[in-house]
Amino acid sequence: MKIKTYVDRSSMSRAAGRHAARSLGEVIKRQGSARLVAATGASQLEFLETLVAEPGVDWSKVEMFHLDEYVGLPIDHPASFRKYLLERLINRAGIRRYHLLDGQQDPHRVVAEAGRAIALAPIDIAFAGIGENGHLAFNDPPADFETAEPYLVVTLDEACRRQQVGEGWFASIEDVPSQAISMSIKRLLASREIICVVPDARKAVAVQACVEGDVAPTRPASILKTHPHTTLYLDRDSASLLSPVTRGSIIQHEPA
Repeated sequence: MKIKTYVDRSSMSRAAGRHAARSLGEVIKRQGSARLVAATGASQLEFLETLVAEPGVDWSKVEMFHLDEYVGLPIDHPASFRKYLLERLINRAGIRRYHLLDGQQDPHRVVAEAGRAIALAPIDIAFAGIGENGHLAFNDPPADFETAEPYLVVTLDEACRRQQVGEGWFASIEDVPSQAISMSIKRLLASREIICVVPDARKAVAVQACVEGDVAPTRPASILKTHPHTTLYLDRDSASLLSPVTRGSIIQHEPA
């Protein structure tokens, strides 16, 4: 896993967005199309803004898959990840082929259908973040590192649900659904490249545990260290608890 640390969230997001655009463009040039897994949440906002504004990506040749979604949440709810992706990525970029997880339908049927679709060909690039409890997608600790199922119906722990309230998606923890549909750890790791974007001081404890601790289900995102083509993008705040050796030099400006 490669770690890149930037002076602030904006520089980090721009660098990650440009990296993602370059990678997608290269895959499309090489093989004619690309399959992408997209993440959501507050951590991805500026990253996605940069990505869709970058030239060089023929979005008509991108097929997008959805990382996770709440069970039972309508698409018009502010916290709906389907709404998020439609507004911030799919419609803005002009993606024509996409697979959204409909949390209002029978979640087990949705899991089965999404699993069949994603298994048809390799995923070229996956976007991800790290939760305040170390979760990867909605795989809260202790995460299932062994299941080969592409998607799972999972129960969200209290720390995860409180994060959603803290980010302003819900008014109270009682409003946060208790279950979600999530891509499994193994399915995410099967992606050829992973770009993980993690800003803000509130993620610093989780980043330190996952980067400097052992790989363990109690630290779900620690599994990213086993993937040969993962880049972890941090800002100064999210990297603040890492040792200087691990953190490396803080990049003052994103690459042109």
